[in-house]
Amino acid sequence: MALINIPDREITCKIVYYGTGLGGKTANLRYIYKQLSPSCRTEMVSLATETERTLFFDYLGLDLGQVKGFTTRFSLYTVPGQVEYNASRKLVLNGADGVIFVADSDELRRRENISALHNLVENMQCYKMTFDSVPVVLQYNKRDLANAMNINWLEEDLNSQQVPSFEAIASEGIGVFATLKCMSKQILNRLQ
Repeated sequence: MALINIPDREITCKIVYYGTGLGGKTANLRYIYKQLSPSCRTEMVSLATETERTLFFDYLGLDLGQVKGFTTRFSLYTVPGQVEYNASRKLVLNGADGVIFVADSDELRRRENISALHNLVENMQCYKMTFDSVPVVLQYNKRDLANAMNINWLEEDLNSQQVPSFEAIASEGIGVFATLKCMSKQILNRLQ
């Protein structure tokens, strides 16, 4: 839930990137970090293992400037993709104003995508969150793979709620800002 500080006229919203391990959640944040001026972002914090796998979360803060007289900030978090860190996933999800689900387009990861989405729904239920109460956007990452799944399969597997979805190659920045912009818009519209 957005933190609104009336005396200081500040709004802080939380966006969580959720999905399978090595699906591209951290790649999204890294690309955003590299593209934005230090004046409108924080340093990126990454709590990763020696093999560069996210252990607890990644964090990046963005300053959007003034929206209706309030300084507006977004806090971007990723969850660990590994199943054994579900407790961490659940903790990071708490208080989210929006969720970007990053699916791996590799056809060998089809079951993992479905499992991760079911896990997201399950963890959202712990906080009485639904796709109706919190905006969710899907990002189909790694579209450049030779064995990338057909978009229709991804939509059939993952988008029964018919939420916005985007194709992406996060490592190259393709689709990264389109996904974030869609999510940001949905969150800001709900705040009005």
